[in-house]
Amino acid sequence: MSTPILFASSYTDLGGGETALLTLAHALDPARFLPHLLVPREGQLPVGWREAGWPVHVLPYRGTTVHFIPALWAQLPITRKIESLIREHRIQAAHSDYHTLPILLPAARRAGIPALWTCMGWWFRPKPWQRGFFRRSAATFAHSQSIKAGFLGQPPFMPPERVEVLYPGVDTRRFHPAVNGAAVRAEAGIAPDAPVVALIARFQDVKGHDVFQAMARQVAEQIPEARFIVAGENTQTSADNVYKQRILAAAEGDLLLQPRLKYLGFRPDVENVIGAADVVVCSSRFESYGVVNIEAMACGKPVVSTNHGGPAETVLDGETGYLVKSGDAAGFAARVVELLRDPALREHMGAAGRARVEAQFSAESNGQQFTRTLERVLGD
Repeated sequence: MSTPILFASSYTDLGGGETALLTLAHALDPARFLPHLLVPREGQLPVGWREAGWPVHVLPYRGTTVHFIPALWAQLPITRKIESLIREHRIQAAHSDYHTLPILLPAARRAGIPALWTCMGWWFRPKPWQRGFFRRSAATFAHSQSIKAGFLGQPPFMPPERVEVLYPGVDTRRFHPAVNGAAVRAEAGIAPDAPVVALIARFQDVKGHDVFQAMARQVAEQIPEARFIVAGENTQTSADNVYKQRILAAAEGDLLLQPRLKYLGFRPDVENVIGAADVVVCSSRFESYGVVNIEAMACGKPVVSTNHGGPAETVLDGETGYLVKSGDAAGFAARVVELLRDPALREHMGAAGRARVEAQFSAESNGQQFTRTLERVLGD
């Protein structure tokens, strides 16, 4: 019988972290593990989980802030509900995101099972009163070396070897060089032979849509036939919604961009959006990991990415794409123009990117690494 494992996520739409979680669950051996999902509400993530045939549990709760007091959160009624869920479904181990950990960890400890968690953002540096709490987890993952360094601080508040870097994996069967983006081009009204540059990001200020638009203007001035597509819709706060409206208004009011830039909204077929592009851009001011770069490389597409954060660990500058200083629209534009004008270079970098993903960032390797740690904490 498969061992039930509970995965908890405070976010329920399919951003980078949630996509990575769903990919990880798919990479686990179904003969050995049955992934359960705990979420505070419905959304794209639980929909995808159910489509895989796995159990979903919805218990309303509010994710924690960075200033949480562990002893207080451990006494919230929701922890007893999670403990009951663990016992009822005979869960053997639980994995959490940061925002759910203060309620999941005490519930797991009372139920007598190990709790693991993954730090996905560099800004989750524990406060002095939280450090003992984080030391109590059975295993801690970070999605990049950059995140690990940010979480531990200097000097590290716990032994660095206790934080394992687990790069999110990409399904190389879904994301591959032969993926066809013709339908996306047709939907966006883009000619089959037009050069296309893509951004895939939810609406948050850190994602740098404004940088992308400034870059697009400069590229369009040099290559008028170039077209630009943006996929991604999810907003998480009122500030995100304000940012989204500002970005869309700026695009609509720009006479140069208006006929050349298309916002596609949320796309479940991200691979087809990538397939429609000649170059994929990650214009974020900072990326903890930058899964879109890995997805693009898996599809054999060169990337032009911010060099701030995780992309500096995954993108080989000059080999699988280019790294550009954060916020440097002119730098992004120069590299994009270079790639659009050189098909052979795009092909060479795309092939190198695919090989790099297959060697280091596949879903299979991600699942195998997670499984080894899971076996250790379970005592298998």
